[in-house]
Amino acid sequence: MELRQLRYFVRAVELGSMGRAALDLGVVQSALSQQISRLEGELATRLLQRSARGVLPTEAGAAFFREAQLTLRHAEQAQRAAQSARLTGTVSIGLAPTTAAVLALPLMRAMRERYPDVRLHMVESLSGHLGAMLNARQLDLAVLFSTQASRRWSVQPLLDEKLLLMRARRHMPQPPDSGRPVSMRALAALPLILPTHTHGLRGAIDAAALRARVSLRLVAEIDSLAMLMEAVDAGFGATVQPGAALGRYGDAAERFHLAPLADRQAIRRNAVCSLSDDELSPAALAVRVMMADVARGLVASGHWPGATLVYPD
Repeated sequence: MELRQLRYFVRAVELGSMGRAALDLGVVQSALSQQISRLEGELATRLLQRSARGVLPTEAGAAFFREAQLTLRHAEQAQRAAQSARLTGTVSIGLAPTTAAVLALPLMRAMRERYPDVRLHMVESLSGHLGAMLNARQLDLAVLFSTQASRRWSVQPLLDEKLLLMRARRHMPQPPDSGRPVSMRALAALPLILPTHTHGLRGAIDAAALRARVSLRLVAEIDSLAMLMEAVDAGFGATVQPGAALGRYGDAAERFHLAPLADRQAIRRNAVCSLSDDELSPAALAVRVMMADVARGLVASGHWPGATLVYPD
């Protein structure tokens, strides 16, 4: 099996046509067809269904296509690495908005210092969307939450975050028990602004409410962290978030009252999730180690509010 054959096959599937693939690759169509036929013969299975309208992968071809894409990607990165004494490549990373607020810039700084030739592709999105992107191999790594972990991934538990009640100081009076743990019954009496059920955080909050047998009083559901915190700051209601949600507020202590939830199970476990080790490039493996190291350093230095490290058994 040759990389050339994989390249021909992948391009034919991507373009849906042997003719267009041959034109794109700069080879004659007969040569491209011959190489794909040899590949099918070596694998003893049909990879493409050919018709007058083009080509489509068979079931075996679709499975082979995904692995061929990874092989070509790793081959290109290996070539770049061989041409340089330093680690190179592009690594795609997914972070939920709260996580990005605390981790993104320190990670980028650390990577620039340690691996300047590795290019990061950073994606900030809802955790559910990031999980889908990881499954589709559109991401190499993501920091996700334990309730979302898939058996298909490599999962490294990282840290636990306390969930905090957050209220705007200028719009809500100073509570007499400010800073003390808040019961779920007291929380249920407040107007709340929370993310929707597609957000991993909402599951932890709803589970705490279910344990306490209370119903929460929602005044709005917002899936944008920036918009949600603006609404809280404007006095539309309170919210429950991990401390990392305040990572982009330099004056958070002056803006918000903060108090932990009394339910000790109301935490969010963060884990570094990735494709399996054999699917990750050397650059991605290095980024995974760096991501965990930076996160631990932020917790140890107090720059990840309300977080405690999780150590493997």
